[in-house]
Amino acid sequence: MNKYLQSCAITIASIASISGTAAIAAGESGEYVNEIAPNVYSYSPGNGYHSMFVVTEEGVAVFETVNSQHSTSMLEVIQDITDQPVVYGFQTHNHWDHASGGAVLQSDGAETVMHRQAAEWLEANPGRDTSPPDIVWSGGRHDIELGGVTIEHHYLGLNHGLGMTVFVVPELEVAYIGDLVTPNRVMFNIVPDFNIGEWERSLGEILELNFETAVCSHSELPAGEVENGCTKEHVAEERAYIQDLRGAIFAEFEKGTPASEIPTSIELPQYAHWAHYDDWLAMNAQRVLLDLWMGPYPWVPEEPAE
Repeated sequence: MNKYLQSCAITIASIASISGTAAIAAGESGEYVNEIAPNVYSYSPGNGYHSMFVVTEEGVAVFETVNSQHSTSMLEVIQDITDQPVVYGFQTHNHWDHASGGAVLQSDGAETVMHRQAAEWLEANPGRDTSPPDIVWSGGRHDIELGGVTIEHHYLGLNHGLGMTVFVVPELEVAYIGDLVTPNRVMFNIVPDFNIGEWERSLGEILELNFETAVCSHSELPAGEVENGCTKEHVAEERAYIQDLRGAIFAEFEKGTPASEIPTSIELPQYAHWAHYDDWLAMNAQRVLLDLWMGPYPWVPEEPAE
């Protein structure tokens, strides 16, 4: 057993999850691994980034490599759980804070997988500890079989970043969602690199996918709790927040509130318990307001069929 599990202060006996599974271990630093469904695990080093890995009889599939430190620690955790090698490292989109760290898995024999749009952007804009993917796919749908399960790749068009992919394992009814759903938190800051209207559309399409539980790359949790998976309820709440924020802006238009005053006039008390409500709500409103005035940002042509 490696230093990770040796240093853990909380064990399976002391943490029960709402889904009926339990945390295998959670350390004082906040690092943990949690089984959210049979042979499906959520992992976080305790910094707000969550990955997922699925153990099969033919190897392990990892979802989101994040960075080298994250992937190195995650690989140690995987090796404590199973002797199966990591076969694939799936990456959701082009942003450096999600698409780095792939070389750690590649050096261990795994192949990294990324949508064409994300791969082309990273080739033109390498940074941090990114590495070229081994498998590049295109179009709106791609599947990989591993150990009796199907790993569905769903590119839902423009929404956030480039090549944003939602992964679904239908046999296990689980999914991995990067950045598009952030339970219990308002939109991130100034909402960088999102097309908000297309994001809203994509959330509706995610609700139609075949999963019951997902790991979302970011979620806000009360102190001492581990991530137990997000659900379609969280997807619906994310979409409702976008719609309610836009509706509140239009209500201010109707009242004659000057555009410059609208962001600080908005109140959405039904979301006041969400993280960063006080410090980010006005920035969220400013961004949505500007999209309504200038037109949505960004835009790319429709992805051709594979």
